[in-house]
Amino acid sequence: MRTKIDLKFWLGIAVSLFFMVLLFSKIDFRLLGTALLSADYRYVFLAICSTFISYFLRALRWRYLLISEKSIPLSSLYPATIIGYMANNLLPARLGEVVRAYTLAGREQLETPAVFASLVIDRLFDGFTVLLLLVFTLFTVRFPVGMEDATFALRTGGALMFLLYCGVILFLYLLKRQTMRTLSAVEYVLKPFPKRISSSIIPLLGSFIGGIRLSQRMGHVAALVATSAAIWLFCLLAVDLTLRSFNIHLPVTAAIFILILLVFAVMVPAAPGYIGTYHYACYKGLSVFGVPATASVSIALVMHATGFFPVIVAGLYYLWKNKISLNQLQGAEKAR
Repeated sequence: MRTKIDLKFWLGIAVSLFFMVLLFSKIDFRLLGTALLSADYRYVFLAICSTFISYFLRALRWRYLLISEKSIPLSSLYPATIIGYMANNLLPARLGEVVRAYTLAGREQLETPAVFASLVIDRLFDGFTVLLLLVFTLFTVRFPVGMEDATFALRTGGALMFLLYCGVILFLYLLKRQTMRTLSAVEYVLKPFPKRISSSIIPLLGSFIGGIRLSQRMGHVAALVATSAAIWLFCLLAVDLTLRSFNIHLPVTAAIFILILLVFAVMVPAAPGYIGTYHYACYKGLSVFGVPATASVSIALVMHATGFFPVIVAGLYYLWKNKISLNQLQGAEKAR
């Protein structure tokens, strides 16, 4: 029997290998080892704590996204969140979101479409917050002399992405408030395309929007906004603490710029755990602000490790505690 080759998986492996080779091609490994040994790992420990606080805040935000469905305790939301992020580090194609939804839906007897819809909105909150940070940073950060053309391109691209994202949010708002009219408009726009496209997209949009039942209470909306801001504040703090562990002190706008580069890096198809793309983005972001190559690679390795290994350990613990097997997670992948 012939085994089917997963082209996406191997393409991701190839992309990761390319960036890792590119990263290490001009690095003196002796100096790299010295830099890693000289780091102050007390700051690294605090960065790990900051990362787990951001996961807790994500679980809290998820609670308010689902509160119209059911008041879910954090004792269910937090383990599902950790398991999902563990899966993102171990499984290809960002399957962590699928695993996260599957874990919570099974534990709390929730409707699967509602859980998946809540995670789409969860990502929209993340994306909008990141784009706000991007626009703020690009118009306030001071780039080195000689990067004027790149600065203009970055600012233009950032502004366009922000406007595009606002358009997506407006579309979802209209889809929820004026479902039939919006679906009719989408169907009209898709008329030039083959019928099979509209016949698959329209029901999918209807099913998705039907799963969204957000609370309209101002207190709940305020909680969503506040937790979104706090999540990224602690993500930023983790970046800053890792920089401090190598005695690198950059302005907050520089740390935000590096964080945004990392966010975009994990969107690039790569091996599980964003290996290569994450490291190279961190390296390039630091080099913009004059951080030496060896220090930049050291910081990239440590920054990735703080978000990679601890959450895997925590995720495996919650799998054991909740009596969830890896086979069940594979079942979640097949149920996509």
